[in-house]
Amino acid sequence: MKRPDVIVVGAGIVGAACAAELQALGRDVLLIDRNTPGGGVTAAGMGHLVVLDETDDELDLCLLSLARWDDYLSTRADIAEHVRCGTLWVAEDEAQLAHARARAERLARRGWDAAGVSGDELARMEPALRAGLAGAVRVARDGVVYPPAVARDLAGTLVALGGRTRFGTAVARVDDGAITLASGERIDAGDVVVAAGPAVTRLLPDIPVFPRKGHLAITARYPNRLSHQVVSMAYGQTEAGSDALAVAANVQPRITGQWLIGSCRQDGIPHADVDPRVLARVLRAAIALLPCLADMKIIRSWTGMRPATYDGRPVIGQHPTLARIWVAAGHEGLGVTTAFGTAQLLADLMLDRRPSIDPAPYSPMRFAHVPA
Repeated sequence: MKRPDVIVVGAGIVGAACAAELQALGRDVLLIDRNTPGGGVTAAGMGHLVVLDETDDELDLCLLSLARWDDYLSTRADIAEHVRCGTLWVAEDEAQLAHARARAERLARRGWDAAGVSGDELARMEPALRAGLAGAVRVARDGVVYPPAVARDLAGTLVALGGRTRFGTAVARVDDGAITLASGERIDAGDVVVAAGPAVTRLLPDIPVFPRKGHLAITARYPNRLSHQVVSMAYGQTEAGSDALAVAANVQPRITGQWLIGSCRQDGIPHADVDPRVLARVLRAAIALLPCLADMKIIRSWTGMRPATYDGRPVIGQHPTLARIWVAAGHEGLGVTTAFGTAQLLADLMLDRRPSIDPAPYSPMRFAHVPA
């Protein structure tokens, strides 16, 4: 086999985006995964395209990526099952409403369409919401996609551009400029990009990415009953309890007419089994915002293991000690939103171009002195 310029390990949406980006920029890329494209963590996620702004660098990466998503969706919206439903960040009390208004101001300053909504306006906008909510922020350009379809499409784009793929093949080891498969076969390359989600730390023990478990459920079809993605302002801010579980409602209308229900975060759980107790708490949180859910039929529930980091930022860039190893991982719940921005930033760094945004907050170098 011809020696590739780059091997990308992991064909989730982040890895597939990186592979297609590098191939389009003239590198000869081999994309490899033990599953099919989008068949791992990507298949378990909610698929939201949403701006988060807890830090300036998080906002920078989201906005960079969503601009690239707009380019992609201009020709691939049907493939992606895209719905530009917008997001309603719902405030249950005055404290959350103040935080929501601050978010609207931050996003508006960066040119992203976000506006405050009063409680009365919210009731007219989404009649399924419970009465008496304090208000919301409406982010009109947010949306949802079906991530596995996008990952498959990006893998197809890679091949159409002359790149190669190998699926159903596990990677046992990563070395500086090479990988070794579980079969014992070694493949050399100029560079290796590790985009293997929670498996990153197995391949690179000094990159601390860990699994953060979440539960999801989906309803039968109830079309035209929900127009926006509805997210509690507690999303991403709710502290975990003594059981390491944090829950905040996130409900999406899918193109099928189904409602996709999340969300929770739980650390220290090594298995992917559905926990009925946790699922019940997720459903109760969603019903508290959308009472009609109590009468809807849930047809499936599942879990996913988000690849998380201890400082809440993804890892994008060159390995601290291995010059030909690059990392794109640890995006937790923003992997879909930030996939294209991650690919662009990583390509900037690998091709020694001026970075699109400041890469320092995401650099693997921040772990150089952290004990493995």
